[in-house]
Amino acid sequence: MSSAAYDDNNIFAKILRGEIPSHRVYEDEHTVAFMDVMPQAPGHVLVVPKAASRNILDANPATISHAITVVQKIANAVKDAFDADGVLVIQFNEPAAGQTVFHLHFHVIPRHDGIPLKPHSGKMEDGDVLAANAEKIKGELGS
Repeated sequence: MSSAAYDDNNIFAKILRGEIPSHRVYEDEHTVAFMDVMPQAPGHVLVVPKAASRNILDANPATISHAITVVQKIANAVKDAFDADGVLVIQFNEPAAGQTVFHLHFHVIPRHDGIPLKPHSGKMEDGDVLAANAEKIKGELGS
């Protein structure tokens, strides 16, 4: 179990509460999926459980179970929406593993052969691009 306490002022908690805008592609009772504002590839989505937990180490197993079914749904949608050759799913736990936002989340990134991932840097993607990419994914989820 993680020893650090959950901070309900993390950026994903603020997004879940609607305090920070996001380009949502999917939402149900337990989970929200939205566009990563610093995408490593077009169509990079974050799947975030609504339940408060720092990461997979302290999350309720039922939260993880539901979240991974949403990850699968989003993975299929981004693969189709972006005509991807594959889909990368990443999930980090604690700073030593690369976690920087301490609310459980999964990265879902469409991949194309021969095209490297962009760095997950401080460069924000244009909001119109994120909105258009979100619509492509929502189109696949609706079909």
